[in-house]
Amino acid sequence: MKLIDAVKYRLPLAGVVSILHRASGALMFGLLPLIIWLFDMSVSSEISFEVFRSAFVAGIGFVPAFLVKLVVLALIWAYLHHFIAGVRHLWMDATHSVTKDWGRQSAVVTLALSLLLTAALGAKLFGLF
Repeated sequence: MKLIDAVKYRLPLAGVVSILHRASGALMFGLLPLIIWLFDMSVSSEISFEVFRSAFVAGIGFVPAFLVKLVVLALIWAYLHHFIAGVRHLWMDATHSVTKDWGRQSAVVTLALSLLLTAALGAKLFGLF
């Protein structure tokens, strides 16, 4: 394959969802120490819960609260996308739904659901409601 052919190739939507599924898993794995710390701070005691809440108001150390919220929003998207794409793959494996049309339709639903749910939870995270 020539390099020019590789640049012109348009990845199908199902392929994009598959790559994002892997990327979201890698993001969650990479941020696992933050996830564990946030969970520990939220359930250890009332005082640690207040420290947890203050991370979203005052930040963590030199990291501003806005950046903390953006990282948590990325984690929210990663979890939702990974979960929904995982259910998609399980459904396809269980029902042998491997047609091109089904792959495209389920990819659209996966992207739409993950982005809509992320937007809703992001609005709540940033205090829009």
